[in-house]
Amino acid sequence: MSSKNASTRDRILKSCQALLETKGASDVRMSDIAKRAGISRQALYLHFPNRAELLIATTRYLDEINGIGKVVDEQILAAEGVARLEGFIDVWCNYIPKIYGVGKALMAIKDFDEEARLAWEDRMSAVHDLCDHTIQSLNDHDMLSSDLKTKEAVDLLWTLVSVRNWEHLTRDCGWSQIDYLMHMHRSALKLFTV
Repeated sequence: MSSKNASTRDRILKSCQALLETKGASDVRMSDIAKRAGISRQALYLHFPNRAELLIATTRYLDEINGIGKVVDEQILAAEGVARLEGFIDVWCNYIPKIYGVGKALMAIKDFDEEARLAWEDRMSAVHDLCDHTIQSLNDHDMLSSDLKTKEAVDLLWTLVSVRNWEHLTRDCGWSQIDYLMHMHRSALKLFTV
């Protein structure tokens, strides 16, 4: 990809991110994104043939600019057992505030907007996969609580650290990020480990 195309792509993704965070997903049209990026709608469609691909690319762009792939490799997947669980809680729970604006926009309309649903499910399936790797590591090291089957533990961890739960506790209940993180660590250790 030429640097001009990469620059245009970055402008498009930054524009989409900004509009999602300020307007909400239901009010963001391809024409709005093109206008904010300073390109024609036709040029936008050359980079992203449909809105679903653009929304998915925007959520992945957030991961890219925040370097989350490297952090996951170094702080979660490089660890084993309880250390992997602790790393997952630290990384994911501290990442939620960074993606919350875009996430909130997608969650608000995912039940009636197929493109938003696809984008949200794409990213949440990646989180589910990390939950699976984390629980499997506990199980492989005989550290998983005998009260839970592996699949139940994966689903429960995924739900415990969901964006909706973070939103409820920090936004609605007024918890600080530090308190939220402390309680997620405590809860995860009590629920999932022997």
